[in-house]
Amino acid sequence: MQQGTLMRKVKSKSWKKQRYFKLQEDCMTIWYQSKRTGKTESAFSISDVETVREGHQSEVLQSVAEEFPPERCFTIVFYGRRGNLDLVAGSAEEAQCWVQGLRQLIEPRSFPLTFALVFRTWIRDWFQKADKNKDGRTNFKEVQRLLKMMNVDMNEDHALRLFQDADKSESGTLEGEEFVLFYKALTQREEVLSLFQEFSEDGKKLTLLELVDFLREEQLENEGTEELAMELIDKYEPSETARARHVLSADGFLMYLCSLEGSIFNPQHRALWQDMSQPLCHYFISSSHNTYLIEDQLRGHSSIEGYIRALKRGCRCLEVDCWDGPNGEPVVYHGHTFTSKIPFREVVSTLGKTSWGNSSSPLPSMGMSPASSHHQRYGQSTAMQGISVLPRSAVRTRICSQGASLSPTPQELKHKILLKGKKIGRLEDTLDGPGDEAPDVSDDDNGAEAEEERRRAKVRGTQHGSALQKDKETLAQALSDCVIYCKNVPFRGFQEARSHSRPSEISSLSEAKARKLIRDEGNEFVRHNAWQLTRIYPSGMRTDSSNYSPQEMWNVGCQIVALNFQTAGTEMDLCDGLFSQNGCCGYVLKPPFMRDKETLFNPSDPSSREGLGPITLTIQVISGQQLPKVANSKEGAIIDPLVRVEIYGVPADQAHQETKYIENNGFNPRWDETLQFQLHVPELALIRFVVEDYDKTSRNDFVGQFTLAFANIKPGYRHIHLLSKDGTSIPPSSLFVHIRITE
Repeated sequence: MQQGTLMRKVKSKSWKKQRYFKLQEDCMTIWYQSKRTGKTESAFSISDVETVREGHQSEVLQSVAEEFPPERCFTIVFYGRRGNLDLVAGSAEEAQCWVQGLRQLIEPRSFPLTFALVFRTWIRDWFQKADKNKDGRTNFKEVQRLLKMMNVDMNEDHALRLFQDADKSESGTLEGEEFVLFYKALTQREEVLSLFQEFSEDGKKLTLLELVDFLREEQLENEGTEELAMELIDKYEPSETARARHVLSADGFLMYLCSLEGSIFNPQHRALWQDMSQPLCHYFISSSHNTYLIEDQLRGHSSIEGYIRALKRGCRCLEVDCWDGPNGEPVVYHGHTFTSKIPFREVVSTLGKTSWGNSSSPLPSMGMSPASSHHQRYGQSTAMQGISVLPRSAVRTRICSQGASLSPTPQELKHKILLKGKKIGRLEDTLDGPGDEAPDVSDDDNGAEAEEERRRAKVRGTQHGSALQKDKETLAQALSDCVIYCKNVPFRGFQEARSHSRPSEISSLSEAKARKLIRDEGNEFVRHNAWQLTRIYPSGMRTDSSNYSPQEMWNVGCQIVALNFQTAGTEMDLCDGLFSQNGCCGYVLKPPFMRDKETLFNPSDPSSREGLGPITLTIQVISGQQLPKVANSKEGAIIDPLVRVEIYGVPADQAHQETKYIENNGFNPRWDETLQFQLHVPELALIRFVVEDYDKTSRNDFVGQFTLAFANIKPGYRHIHLLSKDGTSIPPSSLFVHIRITE
């Protein structure tokens, strides 16, 4: 890699240019230059790379699949909204060299390496920004400009003292290690040092027993504490001598607090930790709406990139709106709109390649919506073509062994795809013989056709047979036969569902319909969701792809709460926060009182929750570290940060409190403020930490956030590693807090 490699940079089927790519000596920067001119075209940092995909796992590379084999192709995916970099290597060996090399750099095996990598990258980046004349050293004026860039408003005399202390060569400039010394002095964590000295007898180290005391008293680690203390010393103490003596220095203590073990998120809950042998209806399932869209709902771009991004984010319920296309080739797009179209074959191929990258958990619903335009019907030949390209992991026959319940579990469905869609006849009728069934209503409002579907769904008596015949004409039998366990049925009330529906069926409700049911029949809604799946979708008025709050839907146990994954905001923060646990498998087990068909729980009445009374969550917001500047802010502007803690859950638990703002300090602000909340139903609560730049004349600007389920909170002194608006990490920005939970 370090010698430079000639590869094709691909932007489209017709744009394929050869470029030399080279990893710089710092092992943190990659540049590429034109083969023809030799001029450097661009460069990027390894820290900007989120992941590397092998093969034809992008829309661009799929368009050239016939020209270049998958083993020579790979895609570099960046954090944020920066576009992908699609590359074709000269050979499979060269491609593997780059893929494996990049993965080694962006996915180090241990957190200490990650921490050291981030620290080294951060210092190097700031040094390069400060060194305006590129002479390899920084003078005091350059350092003063750098402090402004770093969100630091520091007294000039104090800054000069730090500069002179670090200038060991007394040259009036800082070079290499001198700049590292200056940076360390600048980032001295007084609040952490004070905590360290509180438990250290000599103020210089923590003995094994002193570390055990800290872990038990403050971090509430009560099991295997001595073994944990030894592990932390071995893992985070940078000094070999200290490790040999089983002691932890102040530097090692800080590394521990900044690590995954020192995070507010319980590290044990990052892995798969919940029971996966319950029926599907007992889980919240990460779900997307119109997954193929990456922009708005009317004229937006349809792309397989939407599926790839959703799957990488842990989504397990995808939508595939399939329509007749030219030459009998099915296409996927938002029907009756001006959104672009993508071949159905490409979508299915992508799902087959990427569905199990992050999770072996089933895709409980690859939402197939076969439909017809006014001029073409979804014919048998088109359906058969669709069937032929479905991945082998698609469930085509009954596999559940639970008898009459007909409700499989995630464990039984590992590496499987369930199709959700219309079906001719009940599942039981399909297994035992033909039967009659009223036509389904459509999932989304699609104009006159949707109205016609709703009208037909109300037909009874003698009209039933003709409606069924019409349904058979517009829905291919072959595709219908592939709908197992997730058959769409119209929702006609909870009493009707109890009398005539099956656990293998699913109803789709608009957000407005769901809210009315929550308001009028909250307990009935919870009971219904204890035995049957319910899907919620956004209002047809949300043409800008905005989102509704998923929390109120989760409060009544709705499993498939479909969101527009392409739209960043609080709603997607809540979704990411809930599903960041349990191995990011896209499944979260509902609380016991929401899995009981006879439950008395109603989210509007917290006292209906059986069990303990409310608990108290106390959060001391201590400090912040290296907070990012607000996007598009003026040069030299420094943020005035405040922290707001928001609680999402049942109505009685909804709350928010915030700290005061700290003027002109985004680098190391200190708040030392305590916020307190009462939670009546903590099992459903999500906690969102938000940092904003205070503005007294206009709306505050977003700086960063982190959201997690209450069940995943680790008490004690913890760091919260902030995320950007679109959910990507922004190292090393963090908050330092102290958490207490009492009954």
